[in-house]
Amino acid sequence: MAGVDLLGWNHVGIRVADRGRSVAFYRLLGFEEIGWAEGPRVSFLRNSAGVELNLIVNADARDGRNVLMDEPTKHPGYTHASFRVASAEDTAAALRAAGIAITEGPVDLGGEIAVFVRDPDQNVIELAQLTRRG
Repeated sequence: MAGVDLLGWNHVGIRVADRGRSVAFYRLLGFEEIGWAEGPRVSFLRNSAGVELNLIVNADARDGRNVLMDEPTKHPGYTHASFRVASAEDTAAALRAAGIAITEGPVDLGGEIAVFVRDPDQNVIELAQLTRRG
């Protein structure tokens, strides 16, 4: 069998409960809504670097907990999306200025300095400055 020829990322899908609240949050991270599909209830977002997100608007309202990150039982699944930034310190300052709570960082993870935030549905977003190539 021939190998799969992956060319790069297409998008990250993130399940959310409230379209307007989530679009407003991701706008603070530089994303703009570029489309909406009513049938599957998906909001398409893109930033100036061409990074795309699909906000899948079908989540049940929760009690402020992320079942993959905050529960004692560790279920399989994607735990976070990570995006590169030029400067973790500048990113942290911009997040604070925008009123976005930093849940961790900046923290040196060996090869990157990362800042972690959560969106309104408690999905984890990592913003990472690469400090060395591996």
